[in-house]
Amino acid sequence: MPRSARATSLTRRGLLAAGGAVGLGAALAACGGGDDKGSGKPADGGGKGGTWSFTDDRGTKVKLDQTPKNIVAFTGTAAALKDFGVEVKGVFGPTTVKDAKTGAMTADVQAGDLDIDKVKVIGNVWGEFKIEEYLKLDPDVLVTDMWEKDALWYVPEEQKDKILKIAPSVALWAAGKSMPFVLQRHADLAASLGADVNGERIKSDKARFEAAAERVRKAAKAKKGVKVLIGSGSPDTFYVSAPARPTDTLFFQELGVDLVVPDKLDPSGWFELLSWENVDKYQADVILLDNRTSALQPEALKAKPTWAALPAVKAGQVFPRVTEPVYSYAKCAPLLEDLAKALENAKKVA
Repeated sequence: MPRSARATSLTRRGLLAAGGAVGLGAALAACGGGDDKGSGKPADGGGKGGTWSFTDDRGTKVKLDQTPKNIVAFTGTAAALKDFGVEVKGVFGPTTVKDAKTGAMTADVQAGDLDIDKVKVIGNVWGEFKIEEYLKLDPDVLVTDMWEKDALWYVPEEQKDKILKIAPSVALWAAGKSMPFVLQRHADLAASLGADVNGERIKSDKARFEAAAERVRKAAKAKKGVKVLIGSGSPDTFYVSAPARPTDTLFFQELGVDLVVPDKLDPSGWFELLSWENVDKYQADVILLDNRTSALQPEALKAKPTWAALPAVKAGQVFPRVTEPVYSYAKCAPLLEDLAKALENAKKVA
């Protein structure tokens, strides 16, 4: 579960959302969108002119007079679309981070291969969405993830009504569905926007992903009994993720990986919160640690004596977890390859 929800142990809806912008006036014109269910394919066969439609994972069918050109998207979704061959004009969500040594702004891990100097960043942290800047982009459509039904990821709740009057929205599941399903839906959207998702590059990326998945399956079978914990660290709390909802851990389980299942979930149902004194509640041979810039990384965790005492930590069996994957075959294949390698080399230490 993304860390921004952790402040209250509730769902992601509206947490730390920013206040509404002023002075929008008549620019907030309503745009269309219905609730029809459809195939998610473009009405014009892939952006060659004419009308465009796409049915998203809410079951909402978005219709426009032409294929969207001015696309604004959540950073991770934008990075996935780029890998499939679709460029966006603006992004919101973790995009840039200041380099601790040089002070220069570099790409956040969630930005993938986005050119952060070319896309307009209208929000870089949770709760930040600059509506005036969004208007200047003249958006045709807004695209984002969905971690809870009908909740638009990184669209502040307090501003949502204003934002959705500017352009229609498309939401794709980032939870509750296994990774192959989510990847296919991103490919469907990219195809509707004119990308050639059947080209040789995408075919190659998909073949690599499928080979990596099979490698994980074989490694999990060979290392049966090796327990893997999905965790994330903050200054006061360690979060043990439940594997039933994230797309990656759902897929890991399908591939046979033996994941720790916490038994006392917080009200959101995403994780169990442990104090650092109780961080050893679950014995694990391997730890996959949240790699996002909002989470404490291994270097910072060295200061936690109870962390350093964990068997997986002492054995050097802590590996980064891409908690919010970029949903393209190009980005998810290495994720599986790294997991397979970790399992292949893992020893039973707990």
